[in-house]
Amino acid sequence: MGIFNFKKSAKEPQKPEEPEGFDLSALTGEPADASVATEMTPPREEPPRTDLGSSEPPAPAPTTTHDPIDVDPLKMLELKPKLIEALSTVYDPEIPVNIYEMGLIYDIDVDAQGLVGVRMTLTSPGCPAAQSLPGEVKAKAKSVPGVSDAWVDVVWDPTWEMSKMSDAAKLQLGLL
Repeated sequence: MGIFNFKKSAKEPQKPEEPEGFDLSALTGEPADASVATEMTPPREEPPRTDLGSSEPPAPAPTTTHDPIDVDPLKMLELKPKLIEALSTVYDPEIPVNIYEMGLIYDIDVDAQGLVGVRMTLTSPGCPAAQSLPGEVKAKAKSVPGVSDAWVDVVWDPTWEMSKMSDAAKLQLGLL
């Protein structure tokens, strides 16, 4: 048998055996003293696949869902038009229409301290800009004067469809 003992006991999980003079704590960050108990994080369970047989790639996991913001009506009146203007400068690299006119921005909320929450989606789960667009939206929102911080939640429900596009976007794409 090699360095590690992989035999499992019904009583407790086995820790790797350390060769003499080898400090496993340097690699694991755990204390070298075996009497110190460590807490293990259980493995994350993956949700059941619902895309079996589908030709479309599975939807990327949504970003962390944040708690709802306690919306401040005065801050909303002050900042929402500026936020819409800023987000209207963000474009999906494959579509010559900004993401606000495309209907990808579902909600913009602002609290009394200037924290902004943006709930958005993408045109499809396999969107190549899935990694870059949320970061760009957050940066644009944070650049608006009066905004203290911002977060972006990417959601897949409701699903984006062409009916969510503004008439200006449809006209620009030749759909009207």
